[in-house]
Amino acid sequence: MFRSIKNYFNKKNLKNEKYQYLFDKAHEDEYVCFDCETTGLDPKKDEIISIGAVIIKNNTIISSKKFVRFVKAKTKLQEEAIKVHHIREIDLENALDIEDVIYEFLDFIGNRTLVGYFLEFDIAMIDKYVKPRLGISLPNRRIEVSGIYHDYKIETIPQGNIDLRFDTIMNELDIPFMGKHDAYNDALMTSLIFLKLKNIPKLKIR
Repeated sequence: MFRSIKNYFNKKNLKNEKYQYLFDKAHEDEYVCFDCETTGLDPKKDEIISIGAVIIKNNTIISSKKFVRFVKAKTKLQEEAIKVHHIREIDLENALDIEDVIYEFLDFIGNRTLVGYFLEFDIAMIDKYVKPRLGISLPNRRIEVSGIYHDYKIETIPQGNIDLRFDTIMNELDIPFMGKHDAYNDALMTSLIFLKLKNIPKLKIR
């Protein structure tokens, strides 16, 4: 209900009619799981340097459709961020302009429901580029996998201290790690978490 009201006013600010489809009703059982790597952890001043995304349809990850883009950054990469994603400035020499990448990303996600791990940060980063260009924030429905996992664990340990770290969730659900930590692999692993939780009987996804 709240999202519908928010999107009603959000839609009024749309600058480009081409993107009306973002407000259409989401496809049934079709999702996009995505992740961003950034120069730091502050959406106000940091930038996206990589986006990875996969499409999930009918409980299947569509491996033939994936989104992997590296983006030129105007700000210097922070040392702490490099330790996480291992992307150096030299690795971005042939990267694309965010202007091109953000429109490609919007075409890729369409009106699908967005899935992610601590998705609020990734959406804030995407909105940083979408809002100045289209006048809107992403209207897509979104699902946070750490929230679903919390609901799943609280059934077994009510009022317990639930560890929501990514590695812990992966281990608890017996999901294999996909090697190096990058946007695409993180999106892929998050999609596996989502599918595992989605198919647990009686576990509701809001």
